[in-house]
Amino acid sequence: MNSRQEARRARARFSVVFAVHGAVTGSFVTRIPWIQHHLDLSAGRLGLALIAPAIGASLAMPLAGRLSHRYGSRVAVRTLMALWCLALALPALAPNLAVLWTALLVYGATAGMASVLLNAQGVEVERGLGQSIMSGLHGMWSAGGLIASGFGVLAAQRQYDARVQLTVTALILTALATLACNGLPDVRPTAGEDAPPRFALPPRSALAIGLVGFCAVFVEGASMDWAGVYLRDVTGASPGTAAVSFTAFAATMTAARLAGDLVVRRLGPVRTVRTGGSVAALGGLFVVGSDNPYLAIPGFGLIGIGVAVVVPLSFAAAGRTATPSRAIAGVATITYTAGLIAPAVIGLIAQTTSLTVSFGMVTALAAALVLSAGALRPKPAGHAGKVADGAVFEREGAGAV
Repeated sequence: MNSRQEARRARARFSVVFAVHGAVTGSFVTRIPWIQHHLDLSAGRLGLALIAPAIGASLAMPLAGRLSHRYGSRVAVRTLMALWCLALALPALAPNLAVLWTALLVYGATAGMASVLLNAQGVEVERGLGQSIMSGLHGMWSAGGLIASGFGVLAAQRQYDARVQLTVTALILTALATLACNGLPDVRPTAGEDAPPRFALPPRSALAIGLVGFCAVFVEGASMDWAGVYLRDVTGASPGTAAVSFTAFAATMTAARLAGDLVVRRLGPVRTVRTGGSVAALGGLFVVGSDNPYLAIPGFGLIGIGVAVVVPLSFAAAGRTATPSRAIAGVATITYTAGLIAPAVIGLIAQTTSLTVSFGMVTALAAALVLSAGALRPKPAGHAGKVADGAVFEREGAGAV
């Protein structure tokens, strides 16, 4: 079997693992309103609890590369995915805020490390194929989240106890993740290769890329974790209708990501992100201007479309820099930390002002993508149209704005 065939097989296997990873997130976010009500948490206290995943991820993500270096990529991914799936059950089982905070710390640490390794290896598979696939892989992540959120919506509508639902879901996803990871390629360091640093900031050439990803992931994280609460508290939606908001967000994001590779090849990364930022900002205006769920839910759907391909394009752009491994690790730290701190920031702003004001800030960050998209413009080495590091560069003038 040649290297290209191996890359295709690896792509299929990683697609399944990405889907399982997304399913964990989709299962959790649809039951956040249940957890808030069960522990009688205000928006501010919930926001403080949701800062724990950010702390856990920030501390743990830089260690992911060292685990892969020591044990090999297959063992590292399989172990971290199993821990991440099992961590899904912990928040619902927490009897009070202190235990919830600890549970979310573990949840964030395992989520962050698994995300770093999956994206780093996704870029390697993209390099082997010589074409853009990152949007499709993230599309599978969204598909997993969408399917899992559907079960979450059903559980919320029927008022199932989240402790039972999330525990059963965690066990099922752990089994699926273990089976899928068994077929992954096992990348090991070459003889004499030094272990990666414990903490990797992006090089200056990738810093702007990380900031683009920061805006997109902040918008995504805020929408995923607070959409249900927003519909319930601001628009007066029922628990079942509130849970549908994440499903709308995940559905549109899934469709956009699965089609994203084709769109990027046609428009180029810069024009694609600028268009997406405009769509997401429009969706944000729908959300902050609504007083009923029938306008807010489509708004969250437009946000999902708008930010869908930004993160995959950020990782692909980092992989084209002079120091791709360092850039990917640094950009991952910035972007995924943004997604994990977003829910906490939204809660703190809502506590002092309102959720409407919080999503006004989300709308502003979506609009910022229009201005910052130029950081993702490919910089061909040698000639336009050259394929390097697995990503197809735009020809001069084609899709570049």
